[in-house]
Parts: sequence; structure tokens; C-alpha cells
Amino acid sequence: MVRGARKAVAVGVAVAVACSVQQHLNFVPGPRHAAPVAAAAASMMMAPAAFADEIGDAAKKLGDASYSFAKEVDWNNGIFLQAPGKFQPLKALKAIDKMIEMGAAADPKLLKEAAEAHHKAIGSISGPNGVTSRADWDAVNAALGRVVASVPKAKVMAVYDSVKDITDPKVPAYMKSLVNGPDAEKAYQAFLEFKDVVAKNQVTTASAPAVVPSGDKVGVAAKALSDASYPFIKDIDWLSDIYLKPLPGKTAPETLKAIDKMIVMGSKMDGNLLKAAAEAHHKAIGSIDAKGVTSAADYEAVNAALGRLVASVPKSTVMDVYNSMAKVVDSTVTNNMFSKVNPLDAMAAAKGFYTFKDVVEASQR
Repeated sequence: MVRGARKAVAVGVAVAVACSVQQHLNFVPGPRHAAPVAAAAASMMMAPAAFADEIGDAAKKLGDASYSFAKEVDWNNGIFLQAPGKFQPLKALKAIDKMIEMGAAADPKLLKEAAEAHHKAIGSISGPNGVTSRADWDAVNAALGRVVASVPKAKVMAVYDSVKDITDPKVPAYMKSLVNGPDAEKAYQAFLEFKDVVAKNQVTTASAPAVVPSGDKVGVAAKALSDASYPFIKDIDWLSDIYLKPLPGKTAPETLKAIDKMIVMGSKMDGNLLKAAAEAHHKAIGSIDAKGVTSAADYEAVNAALGRLVASVPKSTVMDVYNSMAKVVDSTVTNNMFSKVNPLDAMAAAKGFYTFKDVVEASQR
């Protein structure tokens, strides 16, 4: 499902950041983009010691050239919620799918470290534009560089090419017009140098696929949930642009607090299970129909993968996300979404979910 893919392991966004630098945006996602990278940033395993210093040193050099530019960007601007061109949800989903594939191939340990770097960077945000500290800017760039280097070049370029395909050619010039032009050019040239250092340290083969559990209680419960909720899933307009709308009455800094809790949760997830969830989403995207709905079998597989993933995180961390989201999602949002589907289907899905939630909780560490 289109919306499901958006909330899936969005690790590839780290590379989309690299792509957007060419458009003079920036090298690190702003507050509104931190979530996907970190919800993303929880999936990888193993870091060649060789690039610890080289990429870290290159990130420091990149910071010297780009931090002035970063301070000029209004990270609280709602423009980052908009599509980078014509609204094409199914075509955008192809780009998201490439990001998911990249995330599944990345090193879980390095992605965890990238999530932790983003969490720390959010803690040092200040000023009207919502920029992080210089030290945390460098740390996030270094962490993302290491994540990208843990993925074969072909998968990175697949993300770059797919994002380019959905980006209006007028976007770069417009984004550049919002900041100091020379600072943007200086940052971009430094990024190209940083990119070369990352490429020099890049792996040539992807990591092995995830080991997917079977016959467990969460998997059995996922089938029951899927049977109860699939009619509801088919009621939803997955191609709507409503998912790009800001939460009513909430500012970017307010929303960022909830995003930070998601990042922390992502950093505590089991690496193998997060990879398995990414792979399940990738497969589900491959079976969607013209309305953006995946097959019943793939829907079940995604539910099972996400249930196992949540069960790998302490309950208190999961509840931090729930409570933080409750503070930023007004009841008007849930009422509006409920009005767009068959209410009986929605209630059956909710009942199925509550039962599923109890099984996941019983399996939680």
C-alpha cells in the first residue's frame, strides 16, 4: 500500500538526501525528514573499521563548507511535506521502493548509529530555522556517509535515479533561491568531495537476506488481523494527497518531538527483524494494484513483520511513541479519516488490531 510504504523502513531516504543536495537542498534531512531516516535508521549490522576515520574526517570537511548553508535553510518550512513536482503517488512509490531496498541492504549497526546521531542532533536544535549544532551536523553527515558506504553502488544509484524521475527540474533553482547562492554552491562542491570519499569506501556486495521467523504466535495473530482488516484496507484511498498534509494546529517543533520518539524506537529494534520488515514491504509494493492496495498475502506478511519488530522493542519505548503521537494528532484527524471508509469495516479492523496488539505485547521483550 502506498501509505504503508511511506511509513515502512525508509532507510533509503539517507540517499535521497544525497540526491537532493544536487538540488541545493541539503545533506541531512530537516526536522520533518528526520523521522523517515530514523524510522529508517534502525536496520543494519557491521561497519568496516577502515572508514571510521576517513569518512568522519571527510564529514568534518563537509561541515566546514556547508554549515553556513545549513543555517540559512528554514527546516520548519512546510515545503518539505510537498511532492517535489507533480503529485504522482504510484510513481513516487517506485522511488520509495528503491529506498526500502537500499535500507534492507545497509548495515544494521551503522543504521542504528545513524538513528542515534539523529536523536542527539534533534536535542541540540535551536534558532528560528530549526538547525542542529555544528558538532551534531558533522556527526549525522558522518553516520549517513557510513550507511551509504555499506550499500553497493548500484542500489544507491537506483535511489538517485528514481528520485530524479519524480523531481521537477525547476525545483533546484527554486530551493537555491531561498538561501544564499554562493553558500549553496560551496556546500554542493564540498558534498561532491564527500561523495567521492564515501564511494571509495563502498562495499561491492549486499548483505544476506533476513532470516524470517515462521510458526510463531505473532505470525498466527497477523493472519487473524489481516483477515479481519483487509476489507478496510481496500476501502482506503491510498492514492490521496491527504497523507502529505500537515497535522492541523501543530508546528514543526511540536511534531519533531514525536518524530524523535520514533527515532529512539527505531534505534532499539532488532536489525534482522527490521531488514525482514523492509523486505516484506518491498515484496508488498510489487503486488499492489491500480488503487495502491497490496495482495492479501503480502498484507499479512507485512503485518507479521511489523508485529515481530515492535515486539523486539521494550514496551516503554513503544508507549513513548504512542503517547507522543497522541499529543500531536487531533481527534478531527481520526474522525475525518473514519468518515472516508465503511465504518463497519473500520470497526472490524480495530477489533482485530487490539487482539493482535495483545499478542505482540505478550511476545515483547
